[in-house]
Amino acid sequence: MRTAPSVLMMFLLALVVGCAGGTGLTPTFGPATRPLTATDALGLYDAARDGSLRLVIEGLDEDQAGRPDRALAKYQRAIRVDPTNPFAFLALARHHLEGDSPEEASAFLDQARALFEAQSDLGPSVDVWGLGLRAGIDRARGRDEKADALLSQARRLSPEIWGDGRLSARELR
Repeated sequence: MRTAPSVLMMFLLALVVGCAGGTGLTPTFGPATRPLTATDALGLYDAARDGSLRLVIEGLDEDQAGRPDRALAKYQRAIRVDPTNPFAFLALARHHLEGDSPEEASAFLDQARALFEAQSDLGPSVDVWGLGLRAGIDRARGRDEKADALLSQARRLSPEIWGDGRLSARELR
């Protein structure tokens, strides 16, 4: 029986390959397409989502400034404002991966993925976050071969973000 993370990884890889029109090549971002950040998502949804996104952005700023406890409080508050905001869960996944808690990071990444999927917001501009974060989670769990494959996919989608192999708070902001 497959575990949820391995099923998710296979789904992500299949989705990325499918986005390339069946060529087996991963699409790259052109000048008009780039990863969807929390800041970019402002104004795309309703007022509750915008309020939640602002809290996520404040949390990312706190993480960037080296105040992880304050960042965590902002992310938790963002979820209370809008429990369907996938960026709040994505930020929590990044936060916990940086905090050396891969199990928690994995659970939050799974939740973010489910919310993006439920809201029909999947595609390369969102999938790039999941690929790279899953690579970091797999690396932390000692699954280097899986991590290398996923990170390679993420780097092809967005080398400017995943070139160093990690997602900073500033990059998700």
